[in-house]
Amino acid sequence: MKSMLTVFTPTYNRAHTLHLCYESLKRQTCNDFFWLIIDDGSTDHTKELVEAWMEEGKIQIQYHYQDNQGMHGAHNTAYEIIDTELNVCIDSDDYMADDAVEKIVSFWSRYGSVQYAGIVGLDAAPGGQVIGTAMPKELEASRLNDLYAKWKVKGDKKLVYRSELTRATPPYPLFSGEKYCPLSYKYLLIDQMYPLLILNEVLCYVEYRLDGSSMNMIRQYRNNPRGFAFFRRVAMTFAPSYKERFREAVHYVSSSMFSRNKNFIADSPFRWTTVLAIPLGALLYLYIQRGNQPQPVRNPRSSRKVGTSTGSGDK
Repeated sequence: MKSMLTVFTPTYNRAHTLHLCYESLKRQTCNDFFWLIIDDGSTDHTKELVEAWMEEGKIQIQYHYQDNQGMHGAHNTAYEIIDTELNVCIDSDDYMADDAVEKIVSFWSRYGSVQYAGIVGLDAAPGGQVIGTAMPKELEASRLNDLYAKWKVKGDKKLVYRSELTRATPPYPLFSGEKYCPLSYKYLLIDQMYPLLILNEVLCYVEYRLDGSSMNMIRQYRNNPRGFAFFRRVAMTFAPSYKERFREAVHYVSSSMFSRNKNFIADSPFRWTTVLAIPLGALLYLYIQRGNQPQPVRNPRSSRKVGTSTGSGDK
């Protein structure tokens, strides 16, 4: 019988943390899953480590190596490969709750249908504290954006998607010389289609690391301006309020300044809002240039584990 779920892990030189995910997958109370590892050009001993695990035969592992494209490029590849009904991303420095697969599979088998995009569950710190807040108990399903805008939910959440939808939505764009585009892009598109079933259970344990992108977001912002500007244009289009749209426009202006795009007003889906956002966008540009970085905040209304803007993303 074919498994229902693919757990996929993009990784780049994370042999020193990847074992945490592997050990958690060996502990799963349900083995109805594949583990897909997308090695995004690692130069450490990731390949040898994974090959040893595959020889152990404890769980079903599929390993794919590619030249380095960045986190979003690894996600693109994963979505092309995955052929199970559901998929969930577990980062290379995170790990699953021991009964996470069982909870996902049984919950979807009971309540899932083509009316839903998938499942949204909880993330927790290694000590067990839920990241942010739990979701309203009376809520059975919600679009991701509504969870934060309407229901005032806080903190990163674990997203389990129907693979049909992650394949059907356009891939993340790859920009020459850049290695980052917010993963929230696809989540925003899927959010326009169907709501997510709510599972108020911890599915994943997450932890900040000094080499994670959330700790280096200012550098990411400076080094990947076209990826960020692309996302801001999409986020403006689907913003739930004018306040949110204006905030996205401010970030769009800043990213456009970093990319030296003189046509950013013409390229914007909301030109007048973008014009109004220029003063604040310029200030944000100067702020980021100076490298001032606040303490990292896990905020799913942005790129994952980063307090910037709309949608759930990556670290």
